[in-house]
Amino acid sequence: MLRSAIVAELRQAMWEAGFTEFQTPILTASSPEGARDFLVPSRTHPGKFYALPQAPQQFKQLAMISGFDRYFQIAPCFRDEDARADRSPGEFYQLDIEMSFVDQEDVFSTIEPIIRGIFQKFGNGFSVTEKFPRIPYGEAIRRYGSDKPDLRNPLSLRNVTETFRGSSFRLFADMLRQNAMTEVWAIRAPGGGTRAFCEQVNQWAREQGKPGVAYVIDGPSGFSGPIAKALSNDTISSIASELESVTGDSLFFIAGVPRDFYKFAGELRQHLATKLDLIAKQRFEFCWITDFPMYEWAEKEQRIDFCHNPFSLPQGGFEALEAAVTVEQQLALKAYQYDIVCNGIELSSGAIRNHVPEIMYKAFEIAGYRPADLEDKFGGMLRALQFGAPPHGGIAPGIDRIVMLLAGASNLRDVVMFPMNQQGEDLMMGAPSTVAARQLTDLHIQIVPPSPVGRD
Repeated sequence: MLRSAIVAELRQAMWEAGFTEFQTPILTASSPEGARDFLVPSRTHPGKFYALPQAPQQFKQLAMISGFDRYFQIAPCFRDEDARADRSPGEFYQLDIEMSFVDQEDVFSTIEPIIRGIFQKFGNGFSVTEKFPRIPYGEAIRRYGSDKPDLRNPLSLRNVTETFRGSSFRLFADMLRQNAMTEVWAIRAPGGGTRAFCEQVNQWAREQGKPGVAYVIDGPSGFSGPIAKALSNDTISSIASELESVTGDSLFFIAGVPRDFYKFAGELRQHLATKLDLIAKQRFEFCWITDFPMYEWAEKEQRIDFCHNPFSLPQGGFEALEAAVTVEQQLALKAYQYDIVCNGIELSSGAIRNHVPEIMYKAFEIAGYRPADLEDKFGGMLRALQFGAPPHGGIAPGIDRIVMLLAGASNLRDVVMFPMNQQGEDLMMGAPSTVAARQLTDLHIQIVPPSPVGRD
C-alpha cells in the first residue's frame, strides 16, 4: 500500500508541476547504455531482435525535440544485471522525467522539492535535508571514497600526502618517491583509540583482501601504534592537528594510487562509523553529485569509453572535445551529469542532453565509434537533432529505491510484489523456462548448449 500511495503522490506532484504523462515503447532497438540488453527475437524478421528498454532515453528526447516541454512516465526498465541489495535482477521502475529549454539548475530546482516532499510526507517524521548540497564527483571521491556518500556518517577522508613526503616512515616515503601519482589519505576514528579496536579494523581489512591499514593511536601518554615509532613527533602532531584528533581517537592511513584504493577508503570510512555507532538515525540525508567524468578507461578493452550516459552534454561543448587530444585530457573531460544520493544509495541519475549533432559525433568518436556506428544505432535521434533541438535534460528517480528507503527496508526484494531471487529466477512462475520446439522454429532459433568448463 505504501508503494501505491507513493506512486499516486508522485503522479500528482508531476501534474501540478506542469508535466504530461506519456507511455513509450517496450519493444525497441538495442543500444549501448551500459548494461546488457534483454533481447526478444522477431518471428517476422528472422535473425533480428527487439530489445527491452534499459530506459526510455531516446524516446523521451524525441518527445522534447518534437515540441513537448515537460514529460514524465512511471517507466518499466529492463537490464540484464546481477542482483544486489539495492538492485533487482532484470527489471525496475523509475520516475522518468525530461524537460525542454532547461539547464542543470532548472532540473535541480524542479525535482528537488518533489523528492523532498515525498520523503517528508511518507518518512515517518524522519529529518529530511532542507536544501540538497551539491558535491562535485571528484570531491566526493576524495572526501568520502564514493560517488554515493552516506552523509549521515560524519567522517571524512583527508589527503596528507605532503606530510609523509620525505618523512621517516620509509614505506610511504618510498612509495611517494617512486610514483608521482601516489597519495596518502587519512581518516580519524573518534573514540577508537584502543589497540583492540585498531586490530579489529585490520582484521576486517584483511577480510576485504587488503594487507591491513596503518594506524596511530592518540593516547593519554602520547602517540602509539605500528607506525608511530617511525614518525617524528612533529609529523604526527601535524597530522593529528589537521584531522582534529583528540585523546582517545585513532588515525588510519592508506597509501597508493587513488584510483586503486578509493573504494576501499570509502568502505573503511563506513566501517569505522558503523563500528563506532556514528551514523545518525531517523534521518534522510540527501545530496546532488555533479560534474561526473564524461569518459573512463575500460581496462579490459584498453580503450576510452563513456563513464555513464553517452547522450550527456560535455562541459565546454565541441571546443572542449576537440582540444582533448591525449588520453589524460579526454579522461579529464566532465559532463553535465548528476545523481541524487540519499543515505548512501543512488536514488536517481540524470543529465543535460547532447542536442547538437556535431558534438555528438565528436563525443562518440572519442569513445571509438565511427560515424556509421552512430548512424546505425541512433539514426532516428540524429536525424531529429539535425532539424534543430531545444536544450533539454532530465532525470529518473528509482521508484523501487524510494519505496525501499521509506519502508525502512534493506533489500529491494522486500518492496517488490513478485520479486525474483538472486539468480534472476521467478520460482513461483517457473521463469525463465524452456519453450516448445515449435516456438523456437517459429522464431528461427536453435539452442546451442554451453560447452563444458575446460573444453572448447
